[in-house]
Amino acid sequence: MSLHSRARLAALTALPVLTVALGLPLLTQPAGAATSDVHINEVESNGDSAGDWVEILNTGTAAVDVSGWGIVDDDSSHSPVRIPSGTVLQPGGYRVVTVEPGFGLGAADEARLLTASGTVVDATSWSAHASTTWGRCPNGTGAFATTSAATKGAANRCPVPTQAWPGGSTVVTADGANVLGSDLSGLAFQGSGTLWAAQNSGRLWRLVPNGSGGWKPDTTSGWTSGKSVRFPGGSGAPDAEAVALTDAGASAGVFVGSERDGSSSTSRLSVLRYDVSGSTTSLTATREWNLTADLPSVSSNGGIEALTFVPDAALTAAGFRTGAGTAYDPAGYPAHFGGIFLVGIETGGAVHGYVLNEAGGFTRVTSFASGLAGVMDLEWEPALATLWAVCDDTCSGKAATFGITTGGSFTAKAVHDRPSGLPDYNDEGFAIAPQSECVSDRKPVVWADDGNDGGHALRTGTVSCSGR
Repeated sequence: MSLHSRARLAALTALPVLTVALGLPLLTQPAGAATSDVHINEVESNGDSAGDWVEILNTGTAAVDVSGWGIVDDDSSHSPVRIPSGTVLQPGGYRVVTVEPGFGLGAADEARLLTASGTVVDATSWSAHASTTWGRCPNGTGAFATTSAATKGAANRCPVPTQAWPGGSTVVTADGANVLGSDLSGLAFQGSGTLWAAQNSGRLWRLVPNGSGGWKPDTTSGWTSGKSVRFPGGSGAPDAEAVALTDAGASAGVFVGSERDGSSSTSRLSVLRYDVSGSTTSLTATREWNLTADLPSVSSNGGIEALTFVPDAALTAAGFRTGAGTAYDPAGYPAHFGGIFLVGIETGGAVHGYVLNEAGGFTRVTSFASGLAGVMDLEWEPALATLWAVCDDTCSGKAATFGITTGGSFTAKAVHDRPSGLPDYNDEGFAIAPQSECVSDRKPVVWADDGNDGGHALRTGTVSCSGR
């Protein structure tokens, strides 16, 4: 290192910088108004596959040229890692600076953002490695905290406080004793008179009201004992974990999420479409979207566990933006059922959104963390433009809700405890009745218990119609 560089670093480290993490202002002032809009937004100090990194974000309304800017830690012997010449951060733009092999960030360390001339623009320090990452909450503007998931080059995922269940505390059984049995998983309402249920053993059920607030198998068209489901061609029994319908209802088909062939130990992360209009007792998929190669590798029993459909109208009304940062334009995806399908992954709790082309192709348009250890079911609630992600006894039955923010991404709104009247069972299915079922600001919800505890696979409670 040159004497000039050593002198400059010594000067930098002597600056009395107070960290944003303490909520105090920086004593070093930015060079100009636009420069002050660029902040450190997220830090990985414990290394991912690329090593330690620092993410910066332009929170302003004008582009900022960050050519030659640098990141340095608290060690005065380290040279800053510089951003390449010609780098311009657009408004809302992110830049990730990998600091290794220049230096590594320690468990107790600091990251400082410098302009090309050496002015300290922003800084943050920490006393221990974060279990995920160290980031601003809310994204771009808040104080630093441990995030709920690493979001390299994207908006931070921040933990939200757990709240009480937004509905009644009473939960009761909703099916006959030992009618549906064990392994019941995903649920989806079709209007107020039909409830679809997917079963891991490769069965699909069509349920109808039993006259006392619960559900029973439809006895028409061969549905009395449910119908077996098969992959295209008729071979293999999907490990049916989730079920969803589009806005067109069953006329467009019933969609099932599967993580594997039930007889195989190899992942086969698929969405399958079934024509349910006939009276046969076995259903062969009319289409399969095998997403395995497009999703992170998981065990054969840790894949797609949840599925829901979000219509185009809701996405465009909320200003939804794809993972590439562009506005979602339905016209760019011909013949795609009029919306996107969100799949939830059991291992890790990630959610991924896909446009499924009716001919069999697919395009991933979003991915985000649920903040839960696992996602067992997903439910889009149209009346409140809210996405529900629910967990089983792994998370003590917690449910997270998401809305599409002004930035166009799915962002956590709240995490709710299960109702006090719901035992901590292995509930893998969840469905919310339509708004037409509201009475005194309450509408029914149903949980599917994979363990068939007490001889019952379904339980029903209520949730607020207004979100209060």
